Amino acid sequence: MMSNQLAELISGVKDGSIVPYLGPGVLSDVVHSVTGAAMPADSDSLILAMNGGKPMAPRLMWEFPRAAMDVELKRGRKAVTRFLDATYADGDWSRSAVHDWIASVMPPYVVDVNRDTQLQDTYADRPHTLIRGVARIAGSDYRFRIHHYDGNRYSAKEIAPDDVDPALPILFKPTGSPTPDANYIASDADYVDYITELMGGFAIPGFLKSYRKGKRYLFLGIRLVRDTERMMLSDIIYAAGEPSGWVLIDEPTDKERRFCASKGIEVIEADWRDLLAADPALPDTVGATQGTAEVGC
Repeated sequence: MMSNQLAELISGVKDGSIVPYLGPGVLSDVVHSVTGAAMPADSDSLILAMNGGKPMAPRLMWEFPRAAMDVELKRGRKAVTRFLDATYADGDWSRSAVHDWIASVMPPYVVDVNRDTQLQDTYADRPHTLIRGVARIAGSDYRFRIHHYDGNRYSAKEIAPDDVDPALPILFKPTGSPTPDANYIASDADYVDYITELMGGFAIPGFLKSYRKGKRYLFLGIRLVRDTERMMLSDIIYAAGEPSGWVLIDEPTDKERRFCASKGIEVIEADWRDLLAADPALPDTVGATQGTAEVGC
């Protein structure tokens, strides 16, 4: 039965053998406390928010990185950063039910391909290591930045991989966040650089490459219909166990099924609400909005 399978996945997350991998769908129940607007997280909502609520040209509406590249070319890279800062540095967003669940579990390693701060807020009272992706920088062969959080604040400067405390939880946000400073993977040019170095082994620190060996993943709130997300996912979960993981998708496409089969990922026709409902440590009631959105890397 699916409920038994979900219960086993929950146990795996709790014991650290299964790593939560969070996509934009986990933010689908987040709303602004003042305006009541939903947090833009998936590709379409990000494009609309960036363009003042209006659709862009059809070729740009295909995915957020393409639209962000157009804005960058016309108005500069800082224009994209300002938009993402204005969106995600705002502290008036409600809490996601998935992040409340994460707070009840506190996994030792979480991958989050969103750019918001809810995961970091979840660990705000606990020391941890934050790893964020970075692109198009000079003077370094690497495409990551590491900050230590001491339970109160992030280190003013980046720390070296050799200085990471291996006992601390690891929060890996490959597409960045506004905290402790604005740092994002957003435009096509960012992704080309970041994924190239990810494939070459330069976008993940050595200690994480070792730690992730044999781990399995639980993909929540993510769709796998676009090459950008699929390429990034493939390299992030490199050296995974068998099976590589499980993805919760209510109505998977044939393309998603084929990709998941090629990566050893089992498709479960459910969403994150079904998972939370299967956790006996949580209340029976979870949010009522749709759970799995298109990923908007």
